[in-house]
Amino acid sequence: MKIEKKISVCEKVPAAELLASETGLPKGRIKDAMNKGAVVHQRGRQRKFLRRATGQLLPGDRVEIHYDEQILAQQPPPLILVEDRHDYSIWHKAAGMLSQSSPWGDHNSVLRQAELQLSPRRDCLSVHRLDRETEGLIIVAHNGKAAAALCRMFQQHRVGKYYRALVKGRTGLEGRIERKLDGKAASTRFERLSYDDDNDCSLLDIRLDSGRKHQIRRHLADAGHPLLGDPRYGKGNKNTAGLQLVAYRLSFICPLTARNVDVKIETLLS
Repeated sequence: MKIEKKISVCEKVPAAELLASETGLPKGRIKDAMNKGAVVHQRGRQRKFLRRATGQLLPGDRVEIHYDEQILAQQPPPLILVEDRHDYSIWHKAAGMLSQSSPWGDHNSVLRQAELQLSPRRDCLSVHRLDRETEGLIIVAHNGKAAAALCRMFQQHRVGKYYRALVKGRTGLEGRIERKLDGKAASTRFERLSYDDDNDCSLLDIRLDSGRKHQIRRHLADAGHPLLGDPRYGKGNKNTAGLQLVAYRLSFICPLTARNVDVKIETLLS
């Protein structure tokens, strides 16, 4: 079942009561949807998730519900804290987890799960993203100053971003793919670590010199070596284990402390 509604509030009323009346859903389901980020409250220019079922709505408010029974029933995959640096933290995201919320909720997102896990609780702000299908390291900022500094660091390509990938076919021992994506320059470097003749696939160590959307997946598919398990790019590369791509290392000079940060995780793609 899917329900999308935008409601203008005409009188003071409890949020769950109004939403149940407007959608026909039981209050229990409304409360679950609110807790999982499927309800947004707007008052003036301010928009935020509405999580308290007893919260009072006022005349002139607007409320939106994006209810998808299947999405709300999903259990978020694991999110593992790698380092907590107070102003920001570094996490190991599992494949299948969103980097941030969608209109249909945020319970299956890095930002929400980090917010729930951190002690003490802090704001969780997006700095960069990983595709939903990609496993690996992701940074979450905990205040506006850190978010601005870290976003600027990524925008200026001052971050070493390293990946491991299994791709179809035998690649060269090393290479560099320079091809514009969405009209912008994009550069991907790779080194072949091994080749599996039985399965005709190469294990690559990859470094990005830029960060365009789906860059690795698009570049390698265009080069005739699509990633195994990629549901979107390439042909003949199906894989029951899912997308074979892991963001295993981040290296940078911290813009807040000027100290070197070099974080790695272990991966089965080795």
